[in-house]
Amino acid sequence: MQFDKVADESLRQEYIRRFFIKAGERIADADASAEHLRALFASKRRDMEHFGVVYLNQQNQIITSSVLFSGTLNSAAVYPRELVKDVIKYESAAIIIGHTHPSGSIEPSSSDRAVTTKIKTALSSIDVELLDHLILGNGNDGFYSFANHDLM
Repeated sequence: MQFDKVADESLRQEYIRRFFIKAGERIADADASAEHLRALFASKRRDMEHFGVVYLNQQNQIITSSVLFSGTLNSAAVYPRELVKDVIKYESAAIIIGHTHPSGSIEPSSSDRAVTTKIKTALSSIDVELLDHLILGNGNDGFYSFANHDLM
């Protein structure tokens, strides 16, 4: 049993090392964004919803990434005001947001769509672009990109 925990942790660390894109680098597309966010969420509990943000400069290079909110099995309270405070703190020109669905379903809920619209509206008032919102299933169950589905 102990060996399994050590092996799981070694795999988790290797995944983070390979897919977490470092500050100053660019995220090429939704696939790379999903892998980056998976690496960001890798150390978090898989039975809780987590909401993360990738802060980007004017050349769409990563400034930093963080898990901003964590919640329960089926929700995480997202406060656009707190997001905007960090966007200003990091002097971001654009962001990518993403969250986990512990259930494994990657289909956006009406709440997911509503919070995306709310965040996009808040950011547009300060001239910051929301490039994408990704929903990640549990593990490697795929992802849903709002941008890839022309919902941005």
